[in-house]
Amino acid sequence: MKLPKETVQPEPAHGRWYDDACGSAFGMELLGERWSLLILRELMFGPRRFTDLRADLPGISAKVLTERLAGMERSGILCRATLSDPAPAQVYRLTAWGQSAEPILQEIGRWAAASPLHDPTLPLSAASFMMSLRTMLDRQAAAGLSVTAAVTVGDAHFSLRLAQSRLEVVRGRPDAADLAFEAETAPRLAALFYGNVAPEVAGVTCRGAPETLRRFIDLFNLPEKTAAPNGGR
Repeated sequence: MKLPKETVQPEPAHGRWYDDACGSAFGMELLGERWSLLILRELMFGPRRFTDLRADLPGISAKVLTERLAGMERSGILCRATLSDPAPAQVYRLTAWGQSAEPILQEIGRWAAASPLHDPTLPLSAASFMMSLRTMLDRQAAAGLSVTAAVTVGDAHFSLRLAQSRLEVVRGRPDAADLAFEAETAPRLAALFYGNVAPEVAGVTCRGAPETLRRFIDLFNLPEKTAAPNGGR
C-alpha cells in the first residue's frame, strides 16, 4: 500500500518570524539574522569571494556563512557571478535592491556610534572603515571640495571620489589620485581619521598636499555621545 505523499509547504518569504505586515518587521526577517547586515556591509563596495568574506568576518563559520548567503540570495538581496580576471572565480555581489539598503547601515551606524557603550577600539574590517567614511562625512564642510583618494588597507584597495559633497567608494585602485592613505589595518586609519592621532603614530602613510590632506581628514567625525546609561550611575 502506498503511503500518501506529504505536502511540504515552503517557508513564507514574509511573516515567518513576526506574522506582521509591517515593512520594518519584514526588513528584520530579511536582514535580522546574525551576520546578515555585516555580509551586506562587506559586499557594499564590490563583489567578494566566499574566502574573502570569511577572512573579513573571522567570527563566522563556513556553515553559517553558506546559510546566510543562500538566504540572502533567495530574498534577492545578492546574487552569484563569475569573474574572469585575473582568474575565473565565483563571487557574491549585491543586487541593485540589495545595494539600496546602504542607508539602513549608515543610520544604524550613526545612531549606535552615539552610544557611550560603543567601543571604537574593537577590530574593524576595511569595508567597515569605508562605510564609516560614507556615513560620517560632514557634507556641509565638504562643500566646494573635489578630490580623489586611494586607500590601501593591507592588501585591499579602494578608490574614493569626493565631489558635490558626496563620497563615492569602490574597490580597486584609482587611475590617479590627489591623496593616498596606506595602513596595514583599518583601526590604524580610524585612529588617524577619528582619533586625531598623527599619521606616524597611527602607522599610516599619507601622500598629497598637506593642506588638502588635513582638510579631507577633518571632514569625518564621530557623533557626540548621548548620556551615559542609567544617567551615568
